[in-house]
Amino acid sequence: MAKYSEKSQKKVARAMKEMKQGKLKSGNSNKKVTNPKQAIAIGLSEARKEGAKTPAPPKKAAKKVARKKTAKKVARKTSTTRTGVKKAAKKTVKKVSRKSAPKKAAKKTARKKVAKKTARKTTSKR
Repeated sequence: MAKYSEKSQKKVARAMKEMKQGKLKSGNSNKKVTNPKQAIAIGLSEARKEGAKTPAPPKKAAKKVARKKTAKKVARKTSTTRTGVKKAAKKTVKKVSRKSAPKKAAKKTARKKVAKKTARKTTSKR
């Protein structure tokens, strides 16, 4: 059984033809459509308005949730290691600087110590 009705196929074909001729314009902005995918979407939406048999448009909510999840994962990976390193480095700088070492040297040693600790943590998690 066909996924799209003849009516919807004709609408999409008409939209594609108009797009190729440069006559197809998008909704409210009234700009020329140059993307074939957008032309297909316009044709399908017109067909749906007229009641032609077409599959339901994709859900926007599911896409947003997926984007947010991936963004959170990426943010966790990048931010936790950097901010954790900075905080830990500050603590170790305070400890080292109390022992009357120059500040620059204290910062260097603190960064090294923290880097070693984070490297151990990341390898043990894997």
